[in-house]
Amino acid sequence: MSKYVYRNMVVGLAIGLCTGLSPAVFASDLSLGDATSNLGQIELSGWLRAKYQDKDYSDSDQQLKFDAAKLTIKYDAKHLFGELEYRCYQSDTLCDLSTLVNANLGYKINAHDRVTVGLQNMPFGVGRSWGSSWYGSSLDNAGLEDVHNLGINYQHQLFDNTHIDLAYFVRDGGHYAGSGGDSARYSANFVRTDETDAPTLKEKNMWLARIKQDIAVTAVPDLKLGVGGSYWYSDLDNKDNGETGHRKAWTVFGQLGYQNANATFSIGQNNVDNKSLITPDYSTVGSFDSVYNVANKGNFYVADLNYQFKNIIDGYHLTPYVTYAIYDKDKSGFATSRRQIWGAQLDVKQLSFAAEYIIGKNDVFIGGNENSLVNGDGNGHSRLLNLLLMYNF
Repeated sequence: MSKYVYRNMVVGLAIGLCTGLSPAVFASDLSLGDATSNLGQIELSGWLRAKYQDKDYSDSDQQLKFDAAKLTIKYDAKHLFGELEYRCYQSDTLCDLSTLVNANLGYKINAHDRVTVGLQNMPFGVGRSWGSSWYGSSLDNAGLEDVHNLGINYQHQLFDNTHIDLAYFVRDGGHYAGSGGDSARYSANFVRTDETDAPTLKEKNMWLARIKQDIAVTAVPDLKLGVGGSYWYSDLDNKDNGETGHRKAWTVFGQLGYQNANATFSIGQNNVDNKSLITPDYSTVGSFDSVYNVANKGNFYVADLNYQFKNIIDGYHLTPYVTYAIYDKDKSGFATSRRQIWGAQLDVKQLSFAAEYIIGKNDVFIGGNENSLVNGDGNGHSRLLNLLLMYNF
């Protein structure tokens, strides 16, 4: 079966599930079974998303069109759990990028320990996403945030407020159906390409550790504090010369919440040795059918603020947010990459509307080019208005 036939079958199934159910069914819980039983419970969720974009750096479609679809199936039982997440995106035609995001199964050892095997989010950073925006930060594009690879993760709850992850990932999450070859994937990974001078790298043997500590402030019960850190070490096979390099990355983070206000701060460092004599300062990364280069060494900073206005009108919830991300490269002459996102999301029943004003500088996806995350692009600040309409189920 060709990947295109497979893609069309999965897309048809997802759309059929979504369009074949009435709004009354969407409004209810799409689940079957009992999560406390041995047999367990299956829960279906997802969204359909349309977008309107206006750019100051290129021609804009200036029309509302289908953007993406997400389908998630979660399984939860007395001892087992699992998740399957599939997404498709439209660039030119319906679901011309179709990819798995998660496909894993886990076992609950006891109330404090569990293990997950399969395609899953890597425990690096404060969580899967480090900000509130839909577009994501530039660290997402650099392959440090929201990365899903193939491996095993052991989770342990030490005391009531301490959570530990110890993980090993054998390889990246692979590529799927799209026009970009090895870059037809959701997560940003090192990819094969003939478009740059950088070597083809294969990341493997990824060892990760993360600790998250919640801090209780009994005098102020509405105040929530959390701190943590994570470390990532891996082997990088240089397919051009047969040598093995390494990645060493770390991040520390903090979370602050008071009633409906939330803040998250992350700082860290990425250090990649690709064992290349030709391009020792950068490597080639791919995601969403795009191929681009990323500086091997740099420090990164991410700050995110949001506030939830609940029931501003009966059933209407509004969440404004701002995210600011920086990738500051070590090499002299490599310009710093920045992305700031000012946004707000309105939720009412099964509908969500998000508006994001994005400003990028030396940003590969906001007015930049394939070297924006290396030496920069010299284009100054570029701006994107990103409007999203979502139907959730």
